[in-house]
Amino acid sequence: MSNMNSGKIYQINISGGGVPKLPILEGDVAELGIRGDAHNDMVHHGGPTRAICLYSIEQIRALQSEGHPIQPGDIGENITTDGIDISGLGVGDRLQLGQQVVIEITGFATPCKYIQFAFAEGTIQRVSQKTNPGWSRLYASVLQEGVIRVGDAVMVVTAEVT
Repeated sequence: MSNMNSGKIYQINISGGGVPKLPILEGDVAELGIRGDAHNDMVHHGGPTRAICLYSIEQIRALQSEGHPIQPGDIGENITTDGIDISGLGVGDRLQLGQQVVIEITGFATPCKYIQFAFAEGTIQRVSQKTNPGWSRLYASVLQEGVIRVGDAVMVVTAEVT
């Protein structure tokens, strides 16, 4: 059984605004997120506390098995993780991405109408923390900037004690 506190970056996704975000091989992570990534709606997305959005390939595959047409990047996540249980993470948890980057979870992303295409019958509440805890995308702030690449390690470096 793999250790669900460490995994790797499955995909890095950016867009000029909106979804889907499209894959790149490496990203330069700064205070406001991955350089080259933009947001159409700065009220609900972006800024230092929502610099990075995370989701896992395991969650995407589970959603696909339920009949949803979702693909990595479709619901706006910047980093698709592999091998790490992000459903158990919460505000204050920190992750190291690759050799340099450290991020801290700041909250849960509320699903919006623009991701309806990724869900059967547009059921975006499937990834709502309120209705389906553990299935939400996670927002994070950047504590330490640097470069990340597909395949880089992802590790939980501090987890809140419950």
